[in-house]
Amino acid sequence: MTTIDNEKLGALVGKMLGDLGGAFSVPTVRIGFRLGLFDALHRHGPLAVSDLAARTGLAQRYVREWAFAQAANGYIAYDADSERFSLSPEQAMVFAVKDSPVYLEGAFDLGAAMIEGQPKVEAAFRTGKGVAWGESCGCLFCAVGAFFRPGYVNSIVQAWLPALDGVLPKLQLGAKVADIGCGVGFSTLLMAEAFPASSFVGYDFHAPSIEEANAHAKAHGLAHRVRFETVPAKEIADRDFDLVTMFDCLHDMGDPRGCAKHVRKLLRPNGSWMIVEPIAADRAADNVGSPVSRLYYNASTMICVPTSLAQEVGEALGAQAGETKLTELLTAAGFTRVRRAAEGPFNMVLEARP
Repeated sequence: MTTIDNEKLGALVGKMLGDLGGAFSVPTVRIGFRLGLFDALHRHGPLAVSDLAARTGLAQRYVREWAFAQAANGYIAYDADSERFSLSPEQAMVFAVKDSPVYLEGAFDLGAAMIEGQPKVEAAFRTGKGVAWGESCGCLFCAVGAFFRPGYVNSIVQAWLPALDGVLPKLQLGAKVADIGCGVGFSTLLMAEAFPASSFVGYDFHAPSIEEANAHAKAHGLAHRVRFETVPAKEIADRDFDLVTMFDCLHDMGDPRGCAKHVRKLLRPNGSWMIVEPIAADRAADNVGSPVSRLYYNASTMICVPTSLAQEVGEALGAQAGETKLTELLTAAGFTRVRRAAEGPFNMVLEARP
């Protein structure tokens, strides 16, 4: 008969209560973002429930329950003496300051998107087939773009591009840049705004993403010198790029090795390829226990692996492939110099040169 260790069981149940509390918070937090409740607390707080409801034009009874839910989550503060709710500066970084590196509206949207996509991914478990990008739920690509945007806003120009060997002067003088797997265009437009002498083109195989990217380019007044095209990575016809970038997408490709060989052809002889990928150890066992890897493995199960398996080859690297495996892939494609140029809590930046 199996003996139950009640202390271990209690610890596991306690962990599960915390995890389920976080899961239960997803819809209420999304309501707070979408209806401006966090923003109102940030701009006008501390506020009583009646004032918060008045500021947002929402029903007071709902607002009261929402506010106590967020206070119980630890996402907003509550002062029992004054009966007012507020956002601390740290809470505001997560829930109200949109250009903060830890602004997480997109993360909650992504969590909801993964739940919405569960039936299709669950069916794929039985068949081994993939689920094409954008087909698992309503607007997965919107959620993914929003999830990565804060990191890109705070890292691409400030840290990642300067870490590349000799790339910054080229961009300042005028370089030709391809952003492959550009999605809705956040990464492309951030680079274009920072380096007005350079030209940029974003490529993605997902037509709705490219439609969004073109709309963003127009809204930012950059449509005259940034273009976006719907085309698979291996079918890009243009050549002689000084820089190719890929942000969190190489592992999603069905044929990342074929893509790497094609990128080698796109570059000038002295060109550079910047590959931003999720941070991961080389050994899967070393990722277990990491809160970041926990996020990435779950997202990889629901998004990255199904996306890759829906394409030709379907290598399904997954979001935790690790530097060694990626380096082997790049060197096999003909890149002679590969190094880790930079890293952060969520990403590693590899530089590949011909």
